[in-house]
Amino acid sequence: MSRHADEAPMRARVPADIERPDRIAFGLSGRQLVILAVTGLLLYAAWTAVATVVHPLVFAAGGLPVAAGAYLLAVGRRDGSSLDAWVLAALRHRRSPRRLVPADGPVIPAPAWVATTAGPGDRLPLPAPLRLPAKGMTGDGLIDLGADGTTGLVAASTVAFGLRTPGEQNGLVAGFARWLHSLDGPTQIVVRAQRVDLTYLADRFLAAAPGLPHPALEEAARAHVAFLDDLAGQRELLHRQVTVAVRSRRGAHHAAHHAAEAVRALAGCEVPARVLDGADAMVRLAASLDPTAPALTPHATSDGGDNL
Repeated sequence: MSRHADEAPMRARVPADIERPDRIAFGLSGRQLVILAVTGLLLYAAWTAVATVVHPLVFAAGGLPVAAGAYLLAVGRRDGSSLDAWVLAALRHRRSPRRLVPADGPVIPAPAWVATTAGPGDRLPLPAPLRLPAKGMTGDGLIDLGADGTTGLVAASTVAFGLRTPGEQNGLVAGFARWLHSLDGPTQIVVRAQRVDLTYLADRFLAAAPGLPHPALEEAARAHVAFLDDLAGQRELLHRQVTVAVRSRRGAHHAAHHAAEAVRALAGCEVPARVLDGADAMVRLAASLDPTAPALTPHATSDGGDNL
């Protein structure tokens, strides 16, 4: 037995605050300092305006909630975002229209004689045009996000991590950590699971069984069909699809380069992967936008495709 066989699985430390803004003073970022400074100046201006008519204790009682709210707004966090950004996003969501329709331009108002039974003035608000983040897709499968840059999609497979020795697990973890540390742009790993229906495979095997050249092969095919039916009845099978999206603001060339680098880095972790071309990227995006679509037919792949 080798020396590495008894090693405990290694843990690689990956910083989770790589996008944290720089601290300028007192452990606070520039945004936090601006919020606190503006609040302090407003309170000071209000005190100088009413100092002759309001008792200091009364002003302190009224200004303390304002100062506390500004402090929470500056240093608080919610769902991984700063509290001020979260509040602004909530306000934008509140003011944005709820009904969106695909349209190239503004939605044409309905005729005046069209009446509704709900909404302000007995009329429902008009739907707004649906604006998707993607502006288009190139033949190479790169997604144009407009001002947000370009995204490339990589289809990745999975690794039987639990079946590896501790030494092999350490190597996989170290390789994956090196890839994460090498990232210099936004990267997202999406794992999507769907129920798998084995009826398609069972029907194909059953239809092909009578044409097999030997009765033993036909018997084996029918036994395999029975096995698939029994497996589908006893277990809930899932079809797992792993997609890595890499984005770059420096143009399509850099996005394609980052996608190719992701494939090479994942290959070092023994993860089969490939860059999706235009047709495959379109199919994968369409599937992600329709979660209720029928599951894909399960099949074994060796090029970084989908797995059961």
